[in-house]
Amino acid sequence: MMQRSKSPRESRIEQVHMVRPAHVNGYGRLFGGTLMQWIDETAGICARRHAECTVTTASIDNLNFKHPAYQNDTIVLDAVLTYVGNTSMEVCVDSYVESLGGERKLINTAYIVMVAIEEDGTPHPVPGLILETDEEKANWDSGQKRNALRKQRKKEGF
Repeated sequence: MMQRSKSPRESRIEQVHMVRPAHVNGYGRLFGGTLMQWIDETAGICARRHAECTVTTASIDNLNFKHPAYQNDTIVLDAVLTYVGNTSMEVCVDSYVESLGGERKLINTAYIVMVAIEEDGTPHPVPGLILETDEEKANWDSGQKRNALRKQRKKEGF
């Protein structure tokens, strides 16, 4: 049975982490792999909310490290669905360093493709996405382009 379509705001999530000593490299900067783990977890929770079932990571298209984060920094991850297919969902996760005053500086943007799965591991249909704002419509259009690029890359063996 197919669930009702949902807006991106219904599954949007925000997670907050503090950079601890175990999260930094020898230069005192946040390990990229630690941030990648946080991004993957955040995207997965967002996708689960939308699909209302188990999900798995299919790919990470884009991971741009714009600025470093350091020990004791507060990291805020904001995840929102940008595009859905039949069983897959594209989630954009923006990561920020948040100052003590609440100002945020973007440090990373990532696009993750999650696939909804049944208990037996087969793909599961996902609800449609209701686009309510111009930003959501622009995100959808960009997501369609990224999806076409993914398909082309797969066709070419990448």
